[in-house]
Amino acid sequence: MSTFWSLWIIGLTLINMALVLWVLLANRKVAVRDDETPENRTTGHVYDGIEEYDNPLPRWWFKMFIATFIFAAVYLIIYPGMGSFKGLYPGGWTQELELERHQQQADARYAEQFGEYNAMPIEQLAQDQQAMKMGLRLFANNCAVCHGADGGGNYGFPNLTDSDWIWGGSPEQIKQSIVQGRKAVMPPWAAILGDEGIAETTEYVLSLSDRDHKAEMAERGAEHYKRNCVACHGADGTGNPMLGAPNLTDDIWLYSGEPSGIRTTLREGRNGVMPAQKDLLKESRIHLLAAYVYSLSQPYEAQE
Repeated sequence: MSTFWSLWIIGLTLINMALVLWVLLANRKVAVRDDETPENRTTGHVYDGIEEYDNPLPRWWFKMFIATFIFAAVYLIIYPGMGSFKGLYPGGWTQELELERHQQQADARYAEQFGEYNAMPIEQLAQDQQAMKMGLRLFANNCAVCHGADGGGNYGFPNLTDSDWIWGGSPEQIKQSIVQGRKAVMPPWAAILGDEGIAETTEYVLSLSDRDHKAEMAERGAEHYKRNCVACHGADGTGNPMLGAPNLTDDIWLYSGEPSGIRTTLREGRNGVMPAQKDLLKESRIHLLAAYVYSLSQPYEAQE
């Protein structure tokens, strides 16, 4: 902030405080005419037979106002409340610095415990009940908004509690997904297949999971699949975790497994993004979070 705007803010703040204080003090005492007593003086306004007494604020109320001015003055001196003035708070105060201080305090407090967890393999850590309580809090703060509080997922967001993993469900693959994020691209095929080709390919995709389908259309759709889909989903339709290509042979669908939903996916494509957490979370937190996500699809075995 430039010096001009800094002085402008400081000036406006002080002038407004001074004016409000003047109004408060100016109304502290009320002049009494000769024909009045302190008990019956009024403002002279009469409305519907009702008169308003012209009395100052009660003493306790007045003192509370004065206390707020004192508080405001002290606050503006200590904290950077006016322009570029940094205040007398040790090291200065900003929201970012305050957050950093709290993070440093938390790091110092839990460094030993996180260090112990970070040295444990994810499979072993996932069986530690106390560690998973911490993992649950990390999941609630960073993942639940998309995957749900229970990890059950939602439309367009994978279910983390089953055994179906688009990018792989091993501890290493889960951790990589959290660290680097994922970006899946299902291209639109409307321009290549046309409406008829979309319908035929949909029937073939339905046949891969032994669902009700039209055999003749599925047979023609198999040719479309071989030309356009095999590279990602595989010849047998079981998908490819390296590309984030889903398994089409089961009954688990990220978007919709209904014929209309499959046609929409083929026609318009899909673009799923899992944001990278490497710049948001420390390595020790990511390790613990990966263990928690891994535990969601694993049976818990109580430790001895």
